[in-house]
Amino acid sequence: MPLRRALHFVFKVGDRSKTATFYRDVLGMKILRHEEFEEGCKATCNGPYDGKWSKTMVGFGPEDDYFAAELTYNYGVGEYRLGNDFLGLTLQSSQAVSNAKRLGWPLTEVGKALYLAEAPGGYRFYLVDKEQPPNDPVQKVCLAVSDLQKSTHYWSSLLGMKVIERHEEKTVLMGFADTQVRGGTLIGEDGLVCKLELHDIGGTVDHGTAFGRIAFSCPREKLADLEALMIKENQKILTPLVSLDTPGKATVEVVILADPDAHEICFVGDEAFRQLSQMDPSGNALLDKAMAEDKSDDWFAKHNKQKASA
Repeated sequence: MPLRRALHFVFKVGDRSKTATFYRDVLGMKILRHEEFEEGCKATCNGPYDGKWSKTMVGFGPEDDYFAAELTYNYGVGEYRLGNDFLGLTLQSSQAVSNAKRLGWPLTEVGKALYLAEAPGGYRFYLVDKEQPPNDPVQKVCLAVSDLQKSTHYWSSLLGMKVIERHEEKTVLMGFADTQVRGGTLIGEDGLVCKLELHDIGGTVDHGTAFGRIAFSCPREKLADLEALMIKENQKILTPLVSLDTPGKATVEVVILADPDAHEICFVGDEAFRQLSQMDPSGNALLDKAMAEDKSDDWFAKHNKQKASA
C-alpha cells in the first residue's frame, strides 16, 4: 500500500458546458464520476458556499492510478476571480494539441513542443506536444509561493515530500514518488507520477475567489497523527479531522490544511477514498443530464440578470 499519493486538484467552474468541452474534447479526459449535492460541503470542498453544487471528477483513467481534476460547480455562481496562486498543470499529449487546433481552441506556443491552453475561467494548462504515454500523462501541478525556502520546509519536513529538482532558487519540484503505487507497481522518480512544483513569485500570493485545493491520500490511521503534528508545529488547520458523506457511496475522513501561502491541502483516508472514487460508467450521462436540467442560465437571461460573480 502506498503511504501517500497525489489525488487531484480542485477547480471552481462557472460554466459547466464550456468546461466539459475543454476537458473531454480538448484534453481527451474521461468523466470518472459526477455527484450532485443539495447543500455545501462540511469541508468547504465547493468553497464558502452553502447552496446546491456539483462535483465532477475528470482524468485520463481511474483515480486509483491517475491524477484527476475535481470540477466544482456552484449553482448560481457564474464566474470567479482568478488570483496568481495556480500557475498551471502540465500534461503530455500530442493528441490534446491536435484536438485544440482542430476545435479552434486558443493555443500559445511557449517553448519547444510546449503549448499553453486556458480552461474556461482562465486556468492554465501546459501541453507537451509528444505522444501520450501509456501511464498518466499529467506531469505536475505548479503553485506560486512567496518564500521558497519556507514553503519547501513545510512540504518536505512536515508533509514528507521529497525534493526531486531545484532550479536557480526559484523553483522546486517535489513529490511522494518513492511511495506511490501504480497498477500494483512501486513507481520511482521517473516522471510517471504527478509532482508538485513550487515557484517563487517574489511577492504576495493572491488566491482570488477561484482558489483551488490539492488533495492527497494517506492511510486513515495517519490522519490524526498528521493533524497532531500541525497543531504541535503551530501550523494552520482549516478543517479539523471530519467525516464526509456522499449519498450512496463510501464515507471518507479528511483533514484540510493550509501551507505558508494559504494553499489549501486536503488529506483523505486512502482506504475509504479508493471505494468512493471507483469509476462510475454512468458519470458522463449524469453530467450531461445535470447540465441539461440546469436552467439557471435561461432564468437569468429571461430576467435580464447576470449570475453572481464571486
